[in-house]
Amino acid sequence: MLVNVSYKNLEITKKIDAQVGKPFTLKERWSMDGIGSPKLLITETRGEIRNLLLLDNNVDSCNIELRPKGIIVRFRSLLETFALVIPYYKLVVYKGDLAHYAIYRDHYFIKVRSDTKAIQKFFKKMLALKTDNTPTNLEDL
Repeated sequence: MLVNVSYKNLEITKKIDAQVGKPFTLKERWSMDGIGSPKLLITETRGEIRNLLLLDNNVDSCNIELRPKGIIVRFRSLLETFALVIPYYKLVVYKGDLAHYAIYRDHYFIKVRSDTKAIQKFFKKMLALKTDNTPTNLEDL
């Protein structure tokens, strides 16, 4: 689900919380050593996200927030902030060559550069959370 989160909208917040869960508490954030990624440089996208990023001439970047049941990928276009909400059971991550990760949800796709140890450490943490929280039975969905 790709949504504009520039303005406070309770309906959108409820939809996001329903898909990926409410944000972690402060105590959980401390114990996890943070829930946000470093700044990620976007190298390739497709479809709707690409059209949004082409609207301005800024450097295309995003960040990822971990949630109990999924992740939120946030990026900016013009003066708006957009969020790609991805539950863990729909999240697919591929590690390409040495310096890229590809993040998929259905027909959405974002490829980011992973040229630092901090980014690689974050992706390991994200994939560990995915394996711990992905339902194993269809009834669990």
